[in-house]
Amino acid sequence: MFNLVEKRRWFFIASGTLILVSFVILAITFIRFGSPLRLAVDFTGGSLFVFHFDGPATETAIRQVFADYGLEEAIIQRLGRPEENTWQVRTKEVTPEQVRALFSDLSARVAPVNRDLTTYETVSPIVGAEVTRAAGIAITVAALLIIGYIWYSFRRVPHSIRYGAAAIAAMVHDLILVLGFYALMGILQGWEVDALFLTAVLTVTSFSVQDTIVMFDRVRENISRYRDEPFERIVNRSILEIIHRSLATQLNAIFVMIAIILFGGETIRPFISAMLAGMLVGTYSSFGIAIPLVVEWEAAAGRSRS
Repeated sequence: MFNLVEKRRWFFIASGTLILVSFVILAITFIRFGSPLRLAVDFTGGSLFVFHFDGPATETAIRQVFADYGLEEAIIQRLGRPEENTWQVRTKEVTPEQVRALFSDLSARVAPVNRDLTTYETVSPIVGAEVTRAAGIAITVAALLIIGYIWYSFRRVPHSIRYGAAAIAAMVHDLILVLGFYALMGILQGWEVDALFLTAVLTVTSFSVQDTIVMFDRVRENISRYRDEPFERIVNRSILEIIHRSLATQLNAIFVMIAIILFGGETIRPFISAMLAGMLVGTYSSFGIAIPLVVEWEAAAGRSRS
């Protein structure tokens, strides 16, 4: 029987390395942009334009128009392919009168603005703070409920609290890696954190916990079924019994997400990519982090008793 649990130290080393790399990327992002992740207008406050021009437009020409209105610090980014002539501009808050004047000047000095496709929104930073606080509370409450649920469901299993703690550790592991991935894409592709990203983070949390609980449940069944076997062997047997079904289930969703990333719209791509990254690391952490942590904890307790 192939022994995955025996190789748990390699899983720990790989995860530790990825976590370290994620922290480095988050630190680089903080140095460059003032926060661990590039924040969208949802969190910083201000005005966000997505211009669709009916002709070629350049960043220099767009920036010159905004500079004439005292908006020299505008963040300008091309969206999609060059021939689509779509540009995103983020600035401090502007008035409705300035918006109308900007549209007119851009049409006259850069290229005609397609007003039917162009979007504009102004957001207060208070909204972003409230959404972030709500997401933090949701994750904290979810973590407490997970520990409570696993402790109660596994109450007949020795040291059931260890399973809850390992599930939370795997969840935190997944969140750190997703944040690191998104920070990297923020540097490379200009992706920004918005309210949709928080939705992806909460979904990643559910992916992680669901897969982990399925694995733990099989361990619980096999503990009573194979009472005479060592704990490590029972755990390894449980992983091998369930991993094929788990991977098959996740692959269906992964293929759909890849299709959306390749053929879907530009605006939804960061959200789906964060979901995909979360599903990949969540599938890995259920058998590579959560269960090996329980085994390592049990082994450490056995060594201390002896």
